[in-house]
Amino acid sequence: MTHILAIDQGTTSSRAIIFDKDMRVVARAQEEFPQHFPDSGWVEHDPADLWSTTAGTCRGAIERAGLTPEDIAAIGITNQRETTLVWEKATGKPIYNAIVWQDRRTADFCAKLRADGHGDLITARTGLLVDPYFSATKLAWILDHIEGSRARAAAGELAFGTVDSFLIWRLTGGAEHVTDATNAARTMLYNIHDGCWDADICALLDIPMEMLPEVKDCAADFGMARGDIFGRPLPILGVAGDQQAATVGQACFSPGMLKSTYGTGCFALLNTGDAPVASTNRLLTTIAYQLDGKPTYALEGSIFIAGAVVQWLRDGLKMIREASETQPLAEAADETQPLYLVPAFTGLGAPYWDADCRGAIYGLTRGSGPAEFARAALESVAYQTRDLLEAMQADWDGSGEAVLRVDGGMSASDWTMQFLADMLGASVDRPAVLETTALGAAWLAGMRAGIYPDMEGFAESWALERRFEPEMETARRDAKYAGWKDAVARTLSR
Repeated sequence: MTHILAIDQGTTSSRAIIFDKDMRVVARAQEEFPQHFPDSGWVEHDPADLWSTTAGTCRGAIERAGLTPEDIAAIGITNQRETTLVWEKATGKPIYNAIVWQDRRTADFCAKLRADGHGDLITARTGLLVDPYFSATKLAWILDHIEGSRARAAAGELAFGTVDSFLIWRLTGGAEHVTDATNAARTMLYNIHDGCWDADICALLDIPMEMLPEVKDCAADFGMARGDIFGRPLPILGVAGDQQAATVGQACFSPGMLKSTYGTGCFALLNTGDAPVASTNRLLTTIAYQLDGKPTYALEGSIFIAGAVVQWLRDGLKMIREASETQPLAEAADETQPLYLVPAFTGLGAPYWDADCRGAIYGLTRGSGPAEFARAALESVAYQTRDLLEAMQADWDGSGEAVLRVDGGMSASDWTMQFLADMLGASVDRPAVLETTALGAAWLAGMRAGIYPDMEGFAESWALERRFEPEMETARRDAKYAGWKDAVARTLSR
């Protein structure tokens, strides 16, 4: 048993990746699933799709690797965070669709919580801003809109969970209702200082605590996957939310280390060590990982739309057939026809946190075409990353030159990464293993199983594939960024 099965359940697809004893990828399987948009700003997933694509890709990856279940030592899980599910404990049947982290339906409720003076308490205890992004108000919405659900929850009949909890419930046949500290920290219900669900916040939102999962370390015993799923029972030994798993996979174990993951959204995490840092720049204070009962904290900046803007060019505007077409288009764009695309399709995340603004394009002329749109889409990701890093630098008193470790699908684009380095005026490091999110989950499980090295050994194994150094002149960089800030100012809701 020298292999690890890593489940990477994301916003638009489920993936399973097999790692060998040397933490090398030997096989992978991936399956997309539908996105549901029942109203403006609403985003949902069918829980059946989350489960079927997860189970299917796991079996597919094992088969592609030419392995049997006897070769798998353990399962590690990483998942889209904040996405909210409620299901019946007796049957496992969800009572409503999964409400996705991008969903903004509770914006008015969050505004009322802030207006009523509850924002400071919630931020002090959870490290989060009161925003529809997080699980708590999504859960409250389900309990408000599904008849009888609060009474059933109080009676112990219903379970709440983020996607990891839901998958573990299904994998273990309902034997385990658990989560890890990183996912719990994203619910807006978890006290990151005391390491427990916060009774006061649950009471404020009228959420019965009986429906909340048990919280564990990232490397822990999360139960046994049923034998009828994979051919024999398999232990689940590692769990982390996707951005925290990427932080682990990038070996950002020392305070001051920074990673940014470019998937559907973009998420930058700065390791701040064993002490949480309260942000004065509207960043989030969160748990980077928790091992042996000890949390390591981080500052996080969240961009709602990164890779999703390329999907929009493909699926919404039909300007491209494949995401890979954006790089040659961007290279061919007319620099005298600059566009600024503010992709606030579901509002803007950090450091603006404006749930009501919507996307906008500035600078359109008759000469604007697919190439200019593609370039503006890719540039928007770099501009938003600079927004985050400037806020982090203002909050963090650490010293030393910033080096950003990147991963996720968009990091494969040399053009995008070079523009990112140019816009930051800092080095951008791309690792040899781009599957850092899955690798983080795999290492947690493999380390717990005793087949992977400890933290120090894992950090030593991190390898650089390419470093991008800034090449743009300072004056041009500042001018382009000033144009972005002006576009954002025009887009923010008044």
